[in-house]
Amino acid sequence: MPKTRWSFFTSDNGPWLVKGEEGGSAGLLREGKGSTWEGGMREPAIAWWPGHIKGGVTTQSMATTMDLFMTAVNLGGGSIPSDRIYDGVDLRPIFSDPGTEIRDEIYYYLGAQLFAVRKGPWKMHFKTLTPYVGQSAEVHDPPLLYHIEKDPSELKNVAEKYPEIIKQLTAVSEKHKRSLVAVPSILEMVDTTLMR
Repeated sequence: MPKTRWSFFTSDNGPWLVKGEEGGSAGLLREGKGSTWEGGMREPAIAWWPGHIKGGVTTQSMATTMDLFMTAVNLGGGSIPSDRIYDGVDLRPIFSDPGTEIRDEIYYYLGAQLFAVRKGPWKMHFKTLTPYVGQSAEVHDPPLLYHIEKDPSELKNVAEKYPEIIKQLTAVSEKHKRSLVAVPSILEMVDTTLMR
């Protein structure tokens, strides 16, 4: 089997704002590392795959770093066990056609807590947090709602104007929560092992 050479460069989070200028900038995006605002979660990425990805092309298609696993397995000709559900999807359709949408929904977690959900251009925050300043999460009832394509800085909460979108995204998040299967964390597994 011929080798497939490709590279993908990205980051795991936005700028570390408490570090000042040395921590980086999210530009027009709100907040940074440790938050579920776009400045903490939306990351640029560069994909390189000669003969398959055209140079100088950009896309706004939604993807996550969880998608790298599925993409790498498929590029390597591998297969994954079918006895479980995977969060990632294959990025290759975006590589060949940057206008392709492989996801319509994104879930924003801090630890094991769902803080926000996005569907298409709409993003709804159940909770928000200003990271690294000793504050606890702020719960929003009703949730905050932003049209990310028109307002990537998440400055104009339009929840009152679009109650039907709040209802739709609440249903999306509830369906997502029902689909989750809890697994022990690595800490729980270590504690159990040590107690034997």
